[in-house]
Amino acid sequence: MPDSMKEWPPPAAIMTFADGDPAENPWVSGAPPVEAIEIVDYSPEWPVLFEASRQLIVRTLPGIALGIEHIGSTAIPNLAAKPIIDIDLIVADPTRELAYVPALADIGFVLTVRERSWYEHRMLRHEQPRINLHVFGRNCAEHVRHILFRDWLRTHPEDCARYTRVKEEARIGVTNVRDYNRNKETVVRDIYATIFESHGWAP
Repeated sequence: MPDSMKEWPPPAAIMTFADGDPAENPWVSGAPPVEAIEIVDYSPEWPVLFEASRQLIVRTLPGIALGIEHIGSTAIPNLAAKPIIDIDLIVADPTRELAYVPALADIGFVLTVRERSWYEHRMLRHEQPRINLHVFGRNCAEHVRHILFRDWLRTHPEDCARYTRVKEEARIGVTNVRDYNRNKETVVRDIYATIFESHGWAP
């Protein structure tokens, strides 16, 4: 993550939810199998798993990993979540996959998603423990939003409870994460609007 707000992208970039090219196929080796969307109670094991993973990634990518942050619902104490640890990994240039993908493959991560049209996002998947490792470049607006959302829910229990309710509703009848996220989008964007307002950023 940027060291301070002075190093963040401008507010206009942070408040703009950019869409990637809908024609782009993001799957490196084909879409994954259909999975039920499972929401479980918060586990104190999640931050422990993150910290162990963070240390392993630091050792694996010396000088390459510029930032490693626990993001998503498993990073928010007492919030029910899918039992998958989401991690943002910041590198100088996500397009230089040879700088990080082979080394991460050696410790069990598989490059699964490549979204050139959406912040040059890459996602590597680890099975045991289940981890989604999201790779972004420096000062990426999407990464900043992840941090803002995480930190807001950690300190605002009413919005955390609201998010819990919509997560339970969003998983009903869906079989993939994309539809699950789409069902949450209105509430998530509303919470973001509150976060942006708290920073004094005009829409």
